[in-house]
Amino acid sequence: MESVKRVGVVLMTYGSPATLDDVETYMTNVRGGRKPEPELVEEFRRRYELIGGSPLIRITQQQAAALEEELNRRHPAGPRFQVVAGMRFSPPFVADVVPEAAAGAQALIGVIMSPQYSPIIMGGYVRALTEAATRLKRSDLLVKVAEDWHLQPDFIEALAGRVRQALDHFPPEVRGRVPVLFTAHSMPKRVVDGEPGYIAALKETAAAIAERVGLPAERWLFCYQSAGHTPEEWLKPDFADVMPELKAAGHTHVLMAPVQFLADHLEILYDIDVGAREQAEQAGLQFARIESLNVEPRFIAALAAVVEETLQAALAELPSAAQAQVG
Repeated sequence: MESVKRVGVVLMTYGSPATLDDVETYMTNVRGGRKPEPELVEEFRRRYELIGGSPLIRITQQQAAALEEELNRRHPAGPRFQVVAGMRFSPPFVADVVPEAAAGAQALIGVIMSPQYSPIIMGGYVRALTEAATRLKRSDLLVKVAEDWHLQPDFIEALAGRVRQALDHFPPEVRGRVPVLFTAHSMPKRVVDGEPGYIAALKETAAAIAERVGLPAERWLFCYQSAGHTPEEWLKPDFADVMPELKAAGHTHVLMAPVQFLADHLEILYDIDVGAREQAEQAGLQFARIESLNVEPRFIAALAAVVEETLQAALAELPSAAQAQVG
């Protein structure tokens, strides 16, 4: 490979049901082919109906379009970038969009839309992309998936900006003491026991944002949300456990700031906006959350940097005689 003239990029995320009738199929895919109990399907149909359906796929496609524009703006002399969005558990599946992304490209870069990387938890995305690329039977196609980017400077600054923006909306008399809950999706304890680095990365992201905002240690806390419907032990503390403690400590307001979710979807629009708000109000707290990153320009710049760094890393792995120059 003497030069890279075109690069395909696939933004990969979980997916969501397109309609309420798709909820059971989607949940079956998430559960590896095991059908969920009817009462669980009905509960999730209720949640999706309450929020008017998940916008995750639409927003991820908007992020892909914004990223494509940003990458091509940064590289006017080439290579040309084509960015698409692929889902793991619902259409458009990763396998469906890889041929489009790879058409005419010399390199294919995958970005998992979760800044904190875990080989165990995220392995399904890597397999989906590499298997789809293998089916193309393109020996000339360089394929690489971005791994951890949980401290990427533009990503941290984008979230810090959202926190500052949200704090500015509190009354001046309480703004300087509102506690901030940085949240991440809870997981069964058994899943992460063998990979503590993933949890450490989540906490490092929270700490980096707090430092950038200038929050003292007593002003913020890392906790979990969206625990599953299984009897096994899930990670703690959950935000539901934290709300009464904040009230007992004399607080009157609370701000929630997800550090792992990069777009509005069920875990934001229901688990936080409905569930966490309910918990806060029951505890006597006034509730707010930060605006999701979605297509925030600083966040799109972060994604562009991740793509560029991953491409350069992939090229560096080639024999020296075959390395290409980018830009």
